[in-house]
Amino acid sequence: MAPFGIGKSSTARGGVRQSGTEALRLVVEYVKQETLTPLKGLGRYLVFGIAGSLALCAGLVLLLVALLRALQSETGTTFAGNLSWLPYVIVCAAAVLVMGLAAWRITKGPAARRRPVTTKTAGGSASGSASESGGTRG
Repeated sequence: MAPFGIGKSSTARGGVRQSGTEALRLVVEYVKQETLTPLKGLGRYLVFGIAGSLALCAGLVLLLVALLRALQSETGTTFAGNLSWLPYVIVCAAAVLVMGLAAWRITKGPAARRRPVTTKTAGGSASGSASESGGTRG
């Protein structure tokens, strides 16, 4: 018997068919590992993100309703009569302010560092300088 299988023919160990089956099994396992595992992580990320967003929206709606209730009941006669619409405008302005703050943080926060920066030149192209794109001469 030869050490380490040296000198044995491939047909003695199952041949090319077994090697092909083994290679196919390894490829299938690799594809599963490289595609399904990241997709599971992405799914978990999306589920928790959506759940957090829904909880945050519900909390903000409750806070805005509480602000409306406070403006209507705790301000006495300030918003009575012809000014009864003003608490609704104040609450809508507060909601727009919260949405604006959220949009500002999304565009200027961590997401802004991941986006590529593009600059526009006088010619309207997305990159390059005036001298490279045949701009005006001085």
